[in-house]
Amino acid sequence: MKYLTVKELSEKWKMSERRIRALIKEKRIEGVKYENKYLIPENAKKPLDRRIKGQRALEDTSLNRQDFDFKNYRKHYPTSDGYFGRFGGSFLPKHLQKAIDEVYDGYLTIAKSAKFIAELREIRKNYQGRPTPVYHCLNLSNHLGKVQIYLKREDLNHGGSHKLNNAMGQALLAKYLGKKKLIAETGAGSHGAAVAMAAAYFDLECDIYMGAVDTQKQRPNVDRIKVLGANVIAVKEGTQTLKEAVDAAFNAYAKEYKNAFYVLGSAVGPHPYPLMVRDFQEIIGREAKEQFVAMTGELPDVVAACVGGGSNAIGMFQAFLEEKVNIVGVEALGQGPTIGQNSAAVSLGKEMILHGFNSLVLQNEDGSVGDAYTIASGLDYPGVGPEHAFLHEIGRVKYEAITDEEAAEAFFLLSRLEGIIPAIESSHAVAYAIKYARSVSAGSILVCLSGRGDKDMEFMTRKYPNMYK
Repeated sequence: MKYLTVKELSEKWKMSERRIRALIKEKRIEGVKYENKYLIPENAKKPLDRRIKGQRALEDTSLNRQDFDFKNYRKHYPTSDGYFGRFGGSFLPKHLQKAIDEVYDGYLTIAKSAKFIAELREIRKNYQGRPTPVYHCLNLSNHLGKVQIYLKREDLNHGGSHKLNNAMGQALLAKYLGKKKLIAETGAGSHGAAVAMAAAYFDLECDIYMGAVDTQKQRPNVDRIKVLGANVIAVKEGTQTLKEAVDAAFNAYAKEYKNAFYVLGSAVGPHPYPLMVRDFQEIIGREAKEQFVAMTGELPDVVAACVGGGSNAIGMFQAFLEEKVNIVGVEALGQGPTIGQNSAAVSLGKEMILHGFNSLVLQNEDGSVGDAYTIASGLDYPGVGPEHAFLHEIGRVKYEAITDEEAAEAFFLLSRLEGIIPAIESSHAVAYAIKYARSVSAGSILVCLSGRGDKDMEFMTRKYPNMYK
């Protein structure tokens, strides 16, 4: 009989070597022998990963958009074990799953109570300054043609981005659970700053993990996080960007979960984080829908938002899923479609488990996680939230990809025609709106401007001197 090493089996099963060793120790793989190293029979059966109660095998699911009653969509997705179709779930070590179960139990009870909701509403109004407005870009619209472009101004939310919507919600839950510290990852720094603000508001300690590359690109946000009293921990492993920051934050949380709360910033991660982030961010879409109808008397033809992990987009899209509106998620194509040159996980990724959840992930030819790249640090993640993967699969949301150059053009064009400097992440969605306006003769598009670009000005003027001039 032929035997495989742990490394060879890892490549065959597309599973980490660490997890395979754990399965061996749990005696979940039959026929294993040890001769200076573990040897596994080539024909060994891959065990189902049932590390948490209710977890399912990742079965193929035949889905069709016509099967869905989107008016009741939120009642059914995610399922009680965290799945959107076959995407989502929770794949964590037992000790960490116990901590996440506490978060989920707290969310289902505390965060749904009248007291919690009332307190969060007061925070939204008097601390965050919500609702944020919808703005008609008349100059930009006239410059491009007859399509009318509107922006949901999340850049005017306190802190300059949509990130505080989620950070305040999760931090309030942490306070109710008796936690003393917040732990978070950040790419562009907006989520890190939002969590630092929340920690200051609730008088909690705070550690923010950030890739070393991003600490240089986003120096203004690093300084802001420190001024707010939080610790910035530069991560120097791997590509030194968002993926490694998530790795480091999870590792820290695994050691401190008894007293700390992990505030995950995007619609990714193990259940219930995609659910919580969606629920805390859905205020964007609810406000935008009501405001747009009040302004125009009708719904927009298209709703668009940038997608990395996907938090601002999932919040923006929720209110429009049941409407006859085209919805577009805009990914970062970066320098092109080759793996390592973009962050377009929906457009170019394949299904696999990353950071405790199953979704679409950029992969190398050998099945390992591919490097992500984009000029937008907040979109620089190799995976996408499970709900986005699901909405793509059932055909309700269309996902398009925008290059660095297109995003840069949008950054400068919106700044000069409207006096609004967008975050480079948001510029991807604005770039799609510009492309759309140039391709059709009439209509309207509502874009989530997820953040302001103060943090990006130094980088963008240095990176694109010809556009700056």
